[in-house]
Order: sequence, then structure tokens, then C-alpha cells
Amino acid sequence: MGIELRRVTKHVGSETHIYETDLALESGEFNVLLGTTLAGKTTLMRLMAGLEKPTSGEVWHNGDDVTGLAVQKRNVAMVYQAFVNYPNFTVFDNIASPLRVAGAASGEVRRRVESIAELLKLTPMLERFPNELSGGQQQRTALARALVKDAALVLLDEPLANLDYKLREELRDELPKLFQDTGATVVYATSEPLEALMFGGYTATLEEGRVVEYGPTVQLYRAPGSLVSARVFSDPPINTAQVEKRGPDFFLTESVYWTAPAEYTALAEGSYTIGVRPHHLTIGAKDETSVKLCAKVLVAEISGSESIVHADVDGNLWVSESHGIHPFEVGDIAELFLDVKRCLYFDHEGSLIKP
Repeated sequence: MGIELRRVTKHVGSETHIYETDLALESGEFNVLLGTTLAGKTTLMRLMAGLEKPTSGEVWHNGDDVTGLAVQKRNVAMVYQAFVNYPNFTVFDNIASPLRVAGAASGEVRRRVESIAELLKLTPMLERFPNELSGGQQQRTALARALVKDAALVLLDEPLANLDYKLREELRDELPKLFQDTGATVVYATSEPLEALMFGGYTATLEEGRVVEYGPTVQLYRAPGSLVSARVFSDPPINTAQVEKRGPDFFLTESVYWTAPAEYTALAEGSYTIGVRPHHLTIGAKDETSVKLCAKVLVAEISGSESIVHADVDGNLWVSESHGIHPFEVGDIAELFLDVKRCLYFDHEGSLIKP
């Protein structure tokens, strides 16, 4: 049954941190809360954990109303971005601490600690103290302490944000596997769309204290229900512009237009908003249906094997992301190609127009 928020709000003084929210997260699944800083991710997690009480509404977990239940009485584990370990405890004792508090027998404690340590590659470090570990090893210790509890609800608040690139990549790959057979409801907060896509599962997009949309991650990315959700789920930012449908064609400008894809031919004439992800606006045409745009380069970046160009496209400030190294100077005119088959179309209220 998972974790469910029913008409939950959170006010602090005159400020609204969480607007009225109904959200049911899938049990036994990897659930991602995706949003920028101050979107409300941490507040939602603290409400789920029982570290804060909602101003109104109810929190249900596995079919029980736990709104007023103290966090100590909930089967929940939480790991923060700023990992916390007991400095005077060895790694073994750090991991074992929740089991000992729960009164587990010493043999059971050792078995479970050694098992989770092997899973997280901490076995050689069990007798070390936190200050003898790297940042990644300390974060693994904090994760192990959360996982060893076999909690029914595991809350991970941007736990990889402070780690170096290699460690982040390793743990991104490992985390879903760790929970695959536990049956726990896992909630992971991140501000990175790519991270949400890598984890798969289900994602809720958040903006300024509101849950915008929730659904299977890949489906939500490919067909966001609203322009707001599309903006949250895009990095670099999704490009938007007004287009006019006249007869069978969409016009970006009088000289830049394309024939509507077959699924949109019956769409009424009028004004719409298109959303174009940066990797669908590239240097070089992907196929014969791509539309060429002439853009004035504002900023050009080369990131590894990718080139990112910020440009003025007929008054629209757009971002292009292309594979390969394509150097430009500020002020250059770049030929960019729009993959019109990949455009998202939104109505005047910002809702996705589904084919």
C-alpha cells in the first residue's frame, strides 16, 4: 500500500511550504521526488517520516493512519545529503546502532551488519572510525545504517549530492538493486532529471511546494502532462516558444514552419506552446524532416563529448545540445536543426495536447 498523503498541507508562520497535496507512492517501488531547491522535497520527506506534523491532512503508511505517530514508533529510515555518523563508533558499531537500540541479539546484529557491509563494499572498513574514511565510504556507512533496519519506508534526501562523480555513478547503479527484493517503499529526492531517469521507477515532479505530477518515470519524461512538469523534468532547460497552427502547418515565424505530424493534423487552428528538449535541437540534421533555424550564439560550452549552445532563435532564448565538439564564438550564426517529430505541444492552459 506504500505511503499516502491525503490533503496534506504544511504552513510555517505565514509561509506555505506544502500546498494541499494528495500523493500515493507505490509500495515496493523506487519513487523519486524531483524538483529544484525549495520545491518542497525535504519537507515532504519529513512529513512522511513523522519528523514534522502536517498543518492539515493525514499521512497513511501501509493502510494505517500514522499522522500523529512519533518517528521512533515508525518503521522508517532516512539518509540525508549531509551524512551523519557517530564519530566515536567504528563503522561496525555505526551500522549496528539501530539494531542494538531495537534489542536485537548479538549474533543477529553481527550477521546483518556483515551482510549489508559486504553489499556496500564496507567489509574491510568495519573496524575503522568515520574520520579514517573517504567521503564516499562515510556515505556508504550512513546508507548501511539505514538499510540494516529492514525499514518498510526508506527516505533518501539527495544522499549522493556531496560525492564525487565516480562514486555517484557507482551508487546510482547500486541503489535500486539494494532495494529490489526488500519490499520497502523507497523515496529518493533529487534536483537532477538525469538521476531520476537513471533510477526509473516512479517520479513526482514538484514546484514551489506543489506536487505537479506523479507517474512512471520514463512515461512522465516522454509525455509530461503539463508545461510545468516538462520544465522540472529537463536539464538543460526545455526550450519553449509560441507557434501558430494554420491549416496543416505550424509556424514558428513566417519563414520557419513545418507540416503538422499526422497525429496533430486535426488540431484546431490557433496559438499553442511548443516544448523542445535541447537534444532535439542539434547542430546537424537528424533526418530530412528536421527544420533548419539560424541562431545567434550567446554562449557556447563544450562538456566532454557534448556541445551546448545558448542562442537567440528569432527572439527565443533556446539551448541546443549536440554530440561531438562544435566550437563557436559569441555572436556567430549557427545552423541548428529542430527535430519536429519530437516537439511537445501544450494548450493555452499549459496542458499537454496528447495525440
